[in-house]
Amino acid sequence: MGTGRMRATLAAAITFGFFAASSPLLAQSPDTFFKGRQLRLIIGHSAGGDYDMGARLIAKYLPKYLPGEPVISVQSMMGAASVAAANFLYEAAPRDGSVIGSFSRNLPVMKVRGLRNLKADMSAFNWLGATSIPGRMCLADARSAITKADDLFHRDMVVAGSGAGSAVSIVPAVTNSLLGTKFRIIEGYRGLSDMFLAMQRGEVEGMCIPADYITVSHPDAVKSGAIRVLFTGEETQSEEFPGVPTVYSFAKTEEQKQMLRLLLSGSEFGRPYVYPPGVPAPLVAAMRKAFAAASADPALIEEASRTRLDMRFTPPDQLEKSLAALSQVPRDVLERAEKIFPVTN
Repeated sequence: MGTGRMRATLAAAITFGFFAASSPLLAQSPDTFFKGRQLRLIIGHSAGGDYDMGARLIAKYLPKYLPGEPVISVQSMMGAASVAAANFLYEAAPRDGSVIGSFSRNLPVMKVRGLRNLKADMSAFNWLGATSIPGRMCLADARSAITKADDLFHRDMVVAGSGAGSAVSIVPAVTNSLLGTKFRIIEGYRGLSDMFLAMQRGEVEGMCIPADYITVSHPDAVKSGAIRVLFTGEETQSEEFPGVPTVYSFAKTEEQKQMLRLLLSGSEFGRPYVYPPGVPAPLVAAMRKAFAAASADPALIEEASRTRLDMRFTPPDQLEKSLAALSQVPRDVLERAEKIFPVTN
């Protein structure tokens, strides 16, 4: 072989080796990638809440359904109502399949509404599925002078908040602006556990939270009378809290109901899980399959039932449909929503 031909062959081999190592299309198969691998599951919430508990439960069963049964560690990345975690997953997280993420179910809505510090493009993520079909409720400590929802229209009630993009702050802010309730929101609490402790200490009178936080972490609080459920955040009557009004019962016009549906939407995203943009398609497919299988695992379902943790699964294609529907919300509706409840950046 001539010198020129040898050089050309060597150059071709080096070029192929470079692209084989760097191209996602030629990345390792799921069978080889996950074997012996340690994966990270980043969540944008503090320990003790439903996001944290759900993530740890799914991380326990997920390796069983991935090739090679990798180890999955759960790590919290709190900040700006999980915006920090979403931005990290979008901008800085490795795109090789080693990092999974979860952030607030409210962020897709906040992105459509123009939350400027949310850099993440929600449609760029590889959606893996979601667990939980969450409800919301506003509650008061038994020591509060607020004994029923009607009282909220006549006197102030101090509640805990954790940032403009979080459900715990969105619900009272929206009902104040749209319906005329008199919540006074004290921001800065790091998570649901901190908020509940603040209520017990008397720093705040109550909070508006995911319903399963109470049913899972403090199941006896309502039965004992330590807290009162004032209203729920869904349009249909709660089976678990019969007789408790829904927030929609206080809407006086159809337009108010439409605004509530937009401003309080997010429940359909449950506790979402994503891969960052750019993760190779075979790994995305394997992870989606594993999430669906782990969520249906009888042992997971039994463990979730014991702790009363909602782990009902929503597949990724349904999440993508919800995301697409949000992108089609008319500009005039968004502008009316901004007047009622401005997005805080």
